[in-house]
Amino acid sequence: MKALEKNLNYQFNNEELLLNALTHSSYANEVRHGVTSNERLEFLGDSVLSIIVSDYLYKNFASLPEGELTKLRASLVCEKSLCSFSRELQMGDFLRLGKGEEKNGGRERDSILADAFEAVLAAMYLDGGIDIARRHVMRFILDELKHTDDEVFKDYKTALQEIIQRNPEESVSYYLTDEKGPDHDKIFTVEVHLNSNVIGVGKGKSKKQAEQMAAKQALSLMGAEI
Repeated sequence: MKALEKNLNYQFNNEELLLNALTHSSYANEVRHGVTSNERLEFLGDSVLSIIVSDYLYKNFASLPEGELTKLRASLVCEKSLCSFSRELQMGDFLRLGKGEEKNGGRERDSILADAFEAVLAAMYLDGGIDIARRHVMRFILDELKHTDDEVFKDYKTALQEIIQRNPEESVSYYLTDEKGPDHDKIFTVEVHLNSNVIGVGKGKSKKQAEQMAAKQALSLMGAEI
């Protein structure tokens, strides 16, 4: 347990919380006698993780619309990411598993490791508060953001505007030219005009995204680095 606390960079006041967070249902079902699994902590941890990541993205990616924020958050807290975080902490070595789960390689099972990450996060939140939980989450999320597709971070509209502003007589405008699909899955098409000339066309699931894609095409046609 001390070794895991070292990996977590946190010492629990109530180590029973950590022990509970590491207890898989297979172990609890075998032992019984008042032993509970980490499923309730996992439930709480999922919400704690979501609010921490949502808060960070909302405050640091002001240009992203709701749909893009949702997509980015999902990529950061998916099972693949969480089990990777768990492996980095060597959490599998400390799990309490039933004999069958142990025999079947439960310590390396992605779903178990991802659930354990959420459960341990909840335990840290209950033991130390939201700031402790946030510090723990962000050590992984900030690194994960570095490997995320750069597309969601680039503000092509601003880049295009900065180029056009070098010539005060020029002006850029965006026009919605098409809108297709049902309300829950629309595709928008936008043209970007330099004065009266079309210099880029973009499509997206929101008007803002379509405008960004139109600006991206315009930058590309202008030979700008994007």
